[in-house]
Amino acid sequence: MIVVMKIGASDAQLNRICSKGEEMGFKPHVIYGKERNVVGLVGLGKSEMGIIEDMEGVDRVLPITKPYKLASKEVKKEYSTVDVSGVQFGGEEITVIAGPCAVESEEQIVKSAQYVKAAGAKMLRGGAFKPRTSPYSFQGLGEEGLKYLSQAREETGLPFTTEVVNPRDVDLVYKYTDMFQVGARNIQNFALLTLLGQTDKPVLLKRGMATTIDEFLMAAEYILSEGNKNVVLCERGIRTFETATRNTLDISCIPVVKERSHLPIIIDPSHAAGHWHYVPALSKAAIAVGADGLIVEVHPDPENALSDGAQSLNPDEFIKMMGQIRTVALSVGKHM
Repeated sequence: MIVVMKIGASDAQLNRICSKGEEMGFKPHVIYGKERNVVGLVGLGKSEMGIIEDMEGVDRVLPITKPYKLASKEVKKEYSTVDVSGVQFGGEEITVIAGPCAVESEEQIVKSAQYVKAAGAKMLRGGAFKPRTSPYSFQGLGEEGLKYLSQAREETGLPFTTEVVNPRDVDLVYKYTDMFQVGARNIQNFALLTLLGQTDKPVLLKRGMATTIDEFLMAAEYILSEGNKNVVLCERGIRTFETATRNTLDISCIPVVKERSHLPIIIDPSHAAGHWHYVPALSKAAIAVGADGLIVEVHPDPENALSDGAQSLNPDEFIKMMGQIRTVALSVGKHM
């Protein structure tokens, strides 16, 4: 259920609602709003709404109808913003994350960070652990790669996001990263999602290639329900019968998620396209339909990349694309 507090309700009244909810077997989650606060009481407790409704400071109590309780706009009407080491997702600014698919060397990732920062990206991406379809493909440098990412951050000031693949690596990646990334293949790795929900670092959650929007939001719910409210969703294309692109970018996912959830959502045009030529067009389309940002693959030498070179922009193409999406952002009332 959702407990909507009165405007001006005190912290003491709010705390009493949370305590009462726990007594009834619920897990309380406080959502702070601009005018009033809301308490989401989630779980299998006794749904005796009248008890809560009569308590001081309560305006009204409403049932939550969506299966994803905390991700739903029923719980929070205003769109959420997520802060990643000073970089904002959500709101009026378009945030761009850019960098190579995989960290290959210190020189490569530092050079990539310098290029993308100069072009206007606010965060760096790079995989230290790489889940690959083939066991014989490059799997990443592990902790060495995390150290190289940290060096790039130190030299450029760009916070970074990197993928965590295995639940056993959460503590290791936590020591280095500014934002966890959950890849498409791990969208239903509920053990991993639960552990990330118990941390205090933001999570970038990518949609699975065969995941419905409801399943996408339910995956986010695993993280939110453990107490971590800092989740950014990422649409990266779904698998269809089409073979001209690596995946099919579900551009309609953006307005649908915006209608159903308060969480920010960005687009990964690189994995959707699979070919760098299509990335600028998909990026412009994503901004036009309301995406809060992009995560784009950029490599200083795509032809010799160890992973996903075909879908990676070179620095010159990235600079050109950034100019184009700034124009689109302004046309829809946003900025970069």
